[in-house]
Amino acid sequence: MTLFMYDILFRHDINLLDIAWHGLFTGEEVAAYAREVKGRFVAEGFSPGYLLRMDMSRSAVQPQEALAAFREHLGEGNFPRASRIAIVTPSAIARLQVKREMTQSYLRIFETAPPALTWLLTGEEPAA
Repeated sequence: MTLFMYDILFRHDINLLDIAWHGLFTGEEVAAYAREVKGRFVAEGFSPGYLLRMDMSRSAVQPQEALAAFREHLGEGNFPRASRIAIVTPSAIARLQVKREMTQSYLRIFETAPPALTWLLTGEEPAA
């Protein structure tokens, strides 16, 4: 497994699970990632209704094998539900992939991390 593939930070002060991906995943790496994030979620005492920011700006589009593994390990019903999800990616192709894979009505996509955090905390759409 690639070292430093991702960072996971639990911010109890604002009920935020803050994740940053740093590369392309294989199916095996997704399984290890899922085990870690699920285990840490429980250990950190988080519960459904948290905020989720996923910064994918350094990871680009994921391969099909990884997408299938994400669906298997973290798809609907396999992880506690967030109240809001902010995805960060400047890539138009990655945005299309996210829209295809993640259809939650409480999800928004942003080009940079700061407006994503603002939306998560306030629910207000960033100014155009």
